[in-house]
Amino acid sequence: MQHLPHEIDILIEDDRWQQVGLLSLAQTAIAVTLDNRSIPDASVSVLACDDTRMAVLNSDFRDKPVPTNVLSWPEEDLGSEAAGAAPQQPTPDPDGTLSLGDIAIAYDTCAQESEDQGKPFEAHVTHLLVHGTLHLLGYDHIRDLDATRMEALEVEILGKLGLPNPY
Repeated sequence: MQHLPHEIDILIEDDRWQQVGLLSLAQTAIAVTLDNRSIPDASVSVLACDDTRMAVLNSDFRDKPVPTNVLSWPEEDLGSEAAGAAPQQPTPDPDGTLSLGDIAIAYDTCAQESEDQGKPFEAHVTHLLVHGTLHLLGYDHIRDLDATRMEALEVEILGKLGLPNPY
């Protein structure tokens, strides 16, 4: 199903992530997302943290001093200027490597959301990792047409992973 030469680096700051097998979830979700978008041999970094750390990151980078489920920091801005249009393709570094950026995910918020929504925790986390990876690739959900495109891709990718439509 998937081509796996992607380099996915994970820093686990909150040990609860170990108990849910985040390494495996992240490797699968990110690899399938990148393969779906025809992105070979890319690298992504993931920070698995708690709400306290996420609130600091959200404050520092978005001026919102509250935790959130997932944040992404793309290596380059690939977003399209035209609403609903496909993002640009990422360009490899001169040495041929393709570093897409960083994702942070907060255990507490993910656990609360999965409980509130009646979804299995692992399925919710997988969805958020797919979502964060699409952000690294220039997809967004601020404009309605962009949100429609991004959500359709999420549903398609999650379907390839055997997971239901999260919306």
